[in-house]
Amino acid sequence: MRKYELLAISNRLTEAGVKKVRRIGQNKEFDQIRKYVPGDDHRSMNWKATARQNQLMVNQYQEEKSQQVYSLIDKGRVMKMPFAQMTLLDYAINASLVISNIAIRKQDKAGVITFSKRVDKVLKASRQNNQMNKVLEMLYREKTGFQETDYSKLVIQIKRNIPQRSLLILYTNFESMPSLERQLPYLKIIARSHLLLVVFFENTALEELLESTPKNTEDIYLKAIGEKFVHDKRQIIQELKRHGIQSILTRPENLTVNTLNKYLEIKARGML
Repeated sequence: MRKYELLAISNRLTEAGVKKVRRIGQNKEFDQIRKYVPGDDHRSMNWKATARQNQLMVNQYQEEKSQQVYSLIDKGRVMKMPFAQMTLLDYAINASLVISNIAIRKQDKAGVITFSKRVDKVLKASRQNNQMNKVLEMLYREKTGFQETDYSKLVIQIKRNIPQRSLLILYTNFESMPSLERQLPYLKIIARSHLLLVVFFENTALEELLESTPKNTEDIYLKAIGEKFVHDKRQIIQELKRHGIQSILTRPENLTVNTLNKYLEIKARGML
């Protein structure tokens, strides 16, 4: 968390793999009127101020602030899969800490909701000085369970606790199209009122299988099944996109950087 914070403060996030995103159009919040300098966008020219001051003046804008960013962390059995001595939940918690910290540094409000069979904890979005301590305290002892996640309970809590349109980053995992189809009606309800970003994981255990050369009939069947799982992951992305839901499919070790890239892209493009 501190590593990304220091890089963000010094504008060196590219060293950690975070991409620079070209801003589209003007940001929404007006900052001030200032003198024109070569290279300024001519579309931001303020002609009334130019006439009054008898010199070229432009409007200056700043990033829109006080937007709400919630990390929704699935603690069900789909997040128990191990990778490099950590569970998928561990990676989701680490990414949530970094995103929450960077969001607060960018004057946004960060909040967290954890859920599985029921919604366990809700930390309302804020950017107060002690908010990160609350996030750390909340996530310190979180563990996965073997229960099936109940998204209907999540929908109810979101409607109750998040009335303002917000960026909701959902950390979960879908291994097949049927697993997505069971939850898709709830995801569509959430996406009607909020900008929903679904983050799920590549099955890295399949890579070795897919790269190997089959030696017998059983190997052929196993490889075909592995290819079906990989195809399903790509299909899930397309299905979410079809319903206007943003998504990230990532390797566990790249989760934090890929999620941070997407958050900064959403900010730069004014998608909220």
